[in-house]
Amino acid sequence: MEHSRALQEWQNLNSAPRSDMEFMFLRRLQETYPQHIVTRINPGECDVIGFADADLASAIRDDKAENHTVESFRGPISRLQEESGILTEDIKFGRWLYKWDETEYIVYQIKYEVPFRPPQRSVYVLSQKAVNDDGEVTEHYNSRTDALLLAVGKWSRELHDEIYVFDDQAWAKDKKLWESVKNSSWDDVILNPAMKHNLISDVQGFFDAQSLYKKLAVPWKRGIILHGVPGNGKTISIKALINSLHIRSPSVPSLYVKSFDGDCHGPKWSIHEIFKQARMMAPCLLIFEDLDSLVTPKTRSYFLNEVDGLEDNDGILMVGSTNYLSKLDPSISKRPSRFDRKYHFKLPSEEERRAYCMFWREKLLNNDMIEFPEDVCPIIAKLTEGFSFAYLKELFVISLLGIARKAAETSEARDTGSSASTDDGIVVEKEETLEEFKDGIAAATDEKVEKRVIPEVDIPAHLKDNELLKAVAVQAKMLLEEMESTDDELAAVPQGQDVHNIAGMCAAE
Repeated sequence: MEHSRALQEWQNLNSAPRSDMEFMFLRRLQETYPQHIVTRINPGECDVIGFADADLASAIRDDKAENHTVESFRGPISRLQEESGILTEDIKFGRWLYKWDETEYIVYQIKYEVPFRPPQRSVYVLSQKAVNDDGEVTEHYNSRTDALLLAVGKWSRELHDEIYVFDDQAWAKDKKLWESVKNSSWDDVILNPAMKHNLISDVQGFFDAQSLYKKLAVPWKRGIILHGVPGNGKTISIKALINSLHIRSPSVPSLYVKSFDGDCHGPKWSIHEIFKQARMMAPCLLIFEDLDSLVTPKTRSYFLNEVDGLEDNDGILMVGSTNYLSKLDPSISKRPSRFDRKYHFKLPSEEERRAYCMFWREKLLNNDMIEFPEDVCPIIAKLTEGFSFAYLKELFVISLLGIARKAAETSEARDTGSSASTDDGIVVEKEETLEEFKDGIAAATDEKVEKRVIPEVDIPAHLKDNELLKAVAVQAKMLLEEMESTDDELAAVPQGQDVHNIAGMCAAE
């Protein structure tokens, strides 16, 4: 009876001219449930339903006959998934019987539309008033509800296999981004061993040294910059940092900044909100990817004021990345105590390229389709001088797919008795012998002296017919030509013009 009346009151309010919906419904609930204390909460800060979904409380829907719920079909994220999809509920008006710490509550949730704003949601927690033997109310302020909300608020602020992402001038917990980084490991990051060790030690050591900073009376804050041309490990290193800090005990949360822009406020407001959240979450990792694009001349001084800590920045480790260190203002890139260390992600050396080849070989050890002897690795490392890790990845992917396609066509031709096609759909040039390949490179050097070429490499006799090595040689030549054309286009850009869009044609990290 009470619930039916509450639903009717909400329907009347929702269809009436606009008013303070939350306050009006609060008053109607107080009238409908006179023996309860009604507390309105912000579900973004106190997610009582999520708290129960995490098995930290009990919440049972008991309004199935009388509610306002919209059911929708949500298909799989990709057609490649074999799932059939699920039904989701958008609860416009609902009630739960709630229990936490042996105390029973009633929880209401309402959701309604407001012109020119996103849908609004409000939650109300109802707890029984305390009465004496004469039936008189002895408590108009319920400490049990406060205890619940303190527990829920603390839980809601924490990350639960999520990463805080700032975009469109708002913080949101992103589970998908966490899914993309949760398996990242430093074991999969091929870098100069000394730089890799220093970077890991720098980050882990910062979070280990709170007491040391305090003992030395030094502010417990730090900033590092990862810089270098695209495709050489900055992004995968950031992912490895995020995951390695997550598995610490206690875990260190990560906050990722996509943009300062939005429709409602200016970028200065965004910068303030970013550091406000970081201070609340500290100790934490605060990530500014493509820092040179985020901080403009108009916002630089405001950004630096926040970095310098007009407010307390203890426990915040900032990581900024950029493809172009020279585009950063010197007040950011060359001023210690803001960004203290810079790590240069250069094109991989021959030893690093060999290590990357070994990484792929380990992945393919149990694959009987590819013959990948260990002594192929140093040869590929020599052939790929000047290749970034992104281009090396593309080289392996396209070469392996070409071999697999060719093997499949050969098998099909054997079964049908027809001739195998030489067009595998991926390798667009005819297969060359290694000798023909080197002759072509030599001819190319006569046409353009400054053109980058693949080095002359002596191929042992037992590897001259290795399918992988032949495929890599062909594809390396094609990718080198692609790099040359990209360099030519970059060189044609007028001095001072933003080259991000053109650089974006390079393979992503």
